[in-house]
Amino acid sequence: MKLSGAVVAPLHRDGWKFVAIFALVSLGLFFLWTPLGWTGVVLTVWCAYFFRDPPRVSPTGPNWVLSPADGVVSAIAPAVPPPEIGLAETALNRISIFMNVFNVHVNRSPADGAVAGLAYRPGRFFNASLDKASEQNERLGMRLVTMAGPQLGVVQIAGLVARRIRCDVRQGDRLSAGQRYGLIRFGSRLDIYLPHGVAPLVAVGQTMVAGETILADLVSGEDARPTETR
Repeated sequence: MKLSGAVVAPLHRDGWKFVAIFALVSLGLFFLWTPLGWTGVVLTVWCAYFFRDPPRVSPTGPNWVLSPADGVVSAIAPAVPPPEIGLAETALNRISIFMNVFNVHVNRSPADGAVAGLAYRPGRFFNASLDKASEQNERLGMRLVTMAGPQLGVVQIAGLVARRIRCDVRQGDRLSAGQRYGLIRFGSRLDIYLPHGVAPLVAVGQTMVAGETILADLVSGEDARPTETR
């Protein structure tokens, strides 16, 4: 990807109103004190950067699970999925991806499939990098029946400064792997619950690219891949 394409990217439609608000406030600050106005300009640029929505090139394969979010893998561990999405009552491999305020926050479908369930649960706003955020923070869960057969759980989790989870799909909708389906403002986390017997192919600390990084293979019997920090 060209540098210009990575920095000057299209804005998500939710971003335009925020950029306009930041710009108007910045204009007012110039009348109060010029340095404050320039501070507002910097914040306006950051706001536009936060809401960027760059195109992605998604691998095509019915058995692959792609990352639904940009960010860093903060945890990989067995965990029971949220009960409201109706996925499983026993522990599944959960991959947690933490998005800081500089990551792209547009969320993408991890696989080809149909939305079998959606459930919103209000909650707290702890730092999304903390493990307790999965259970106690505000969240919106999606159960996806993949074209390959197995079901996935994808949970959008609000963070310390996030106050809005947006999901643009409804139960029964069909999604393609890498397709945009939601957004979280500002700083947050996504949890992906893999089917029984499916091992993650990524590691804690690895950087994810939404719609491009392969998290798992639904039909592969291989164990989790060994990793090494270099």
